[in-house]
Amino acid sequence: MARGRSSGRGQAAVEAVTEQVDGGTAQLVPDRDRSRAWTLLIDDAPQSHVDLDDPSRLSFEYQRRFGHVVDLAAPPGKPLRAVHLGGGALTLARYVAVTRPRSTQQVVERDGALVQLVRRELPLDPRVRIRVRTADAREGLAKVPDGWADLVVADVFSGARTPAHLTSTEFLDEVRRALAPGGIYTANLADGPPLTHLRGQIATAAARFAELALIADPAVLRGKRFGNAVLVASDAPLPLAELTRRAASDPHSGRVLHGRDLTDFTGGAVPVTDLEAVASPAPPADAFR
Repeated sequence: MARGRSSGRGQAAVEAVTEQVDGGTAQLVPDRDRSRAWTLLIDDAPQSHVDLDDPSRLSFEYQRRFGHVVDLAAPPGKPLRAVHLGGGALTLARYVAVTRPRSTQQVVERDGALVQLVRRELPLDPRVRIRVRTADAREGLAKVPDGWADLVVADVFSGARTPAHLTSTEFLDEVRRALAPGGIYTANLADGPPLTHLRGQIATAAARFAELALIADPAVLRGKRFGNAVLVASDAPLPLAELTRRAASDPHSGRVLHGRDLTDFTGGAVPVTDLEAVASPAPPADAFR
């Protein structure tokens, strides 16, 4: 483990933490404006941001959109049973725990060294009900009991790419099996022009779920730049009006596609099976500058 330069907050300044994990070089970089807030990077790619003093504060654009989904998944304050595929700094699990006390959560993270780093440097409140399992996301999901989860969140990247086996109809069959009736599946999808991967993922979800929505920066939806889009899927009606309002009021305003607009956006793409699945595209070299 190495500690880098001070964050510039005076005598009590906290230094960055750099450590080799299974997925590459992990860095925990202190937030200059908040004394107990950190950004996690893997091989210089930003993964997540955590404010230990205020876990309800979601700084990253896509995580804030995940937060909207959490907020609207059930009446305010009602506990959820949630499965998180991909742990990162456990940002969203912490958010669920603080906004919905007594929630029961399972986190599946393949990188055991990363889990140890996060637990040591950014410890969880011992009172929260968060179980972290070190396993492949799909293998870990297979161990979730049928119909257990109110919410399944997929935010899995290996080398800044979503692994192929987490992009198929067969993977979504496992998601559906684990979800309770009316439960919600939400996923972080990354793509850039010509958006082939993103369109294919929408077609894949449409083959397994009755209701879909996609939240993204308009520039990403127009194929102007590489970026993240948050997919929301369920067999029950989605809270589209409130989701649209919240996305539009974000600091970086987002657009919600659903219904005919989303079908048109998909542009005739077909569902992806395990046989055809490929990893999501790598971001361009300047994506994180």
